[in-house]
Amino acid sequence: MRVAKFAAVLIGAVGSAFVISAAAKLPPLSDDAKAKAAETAAKTAWTDKVASFQLCKAMNKAAASYQAAMKQGGKTAATPVDTPACADPGAYVSPTPASAPPIEAAGAHSPPKTANAPPSSTMPAAAMPKK
Repeated sequence: MRVAKFAAVLIGAVGSAFVISAAAKLPPLSDDAKAKAAETAAKTAWTDKVASFQLCKAMNKAAASYQAAMKQGGKTAATPVDTPACADPGAYVSPTPASAPPIEAAGAHSPPKTANAPPSSTMPAAAMPKK
């Protein structure tokens, strides 16, 4: 009896802690996160369209094979139902334009030319030529 009450109290405490933590307000999404979410949603929608197109083509192929097998067996198949043509979604096109890379990624801090040797040498400073 005591164990059942303890378990009920424990479950209630854990449940209320979960509800309180789930009800906490999350910070708003940044613009980059919103753009990435929109890009992901668009890519998922396009992938679904491609899957539907491939399924449509497979169903048409199966129906044609069934019709041919029925004719070859000398039987008459049921009249096929008119369905819309399979719509090819085409190649994926991003809904958001490509933005310019940030300054650091654009090479703003890069040297003017590629280095051929390391910037330091093993020559002692006293042996270096004077400028």
